[in-house]
Amino acid sequence: MNIFVGNLARDVTEEDLKAEFSPFGEVTSVALIKDKYSGQPRGFAFVEMANKEEGQAALTGLKGKMLKERTLDISEARPRTDSRGGGRSDGRFIGKRKPQRRR
Repeated sequence: MNIFVGNLARDVTEEDLKAEFSPFGEVTSVALIKDKYSGQPRGFAFVEMANKEEGQAALTGLKGKMLKERTLDISEARPRTDSRGGGRSDGRFIGKRKPQRRR
């Protein structure tokens, strides 16, 4: 089960999250999301638990818990969807553009 963890302090590490979740079951992975330009944490992470029962136990056990003086925002992660639209993998735009103003 994939779990979204939000409202994280900037100094929270993947090891901190693993330590919080491991009492509820096997943690298969922890992904602390960082800004691609600065490398700074963005304040949220995804924790993968081995099965749904362990994930549900973690959800109920950690909801509202404090970690480094911040209350965890925890929920089951939703499947990823690409909502940007109109883009291409090479960065060029596809779709309707506004007409250019003549000067």
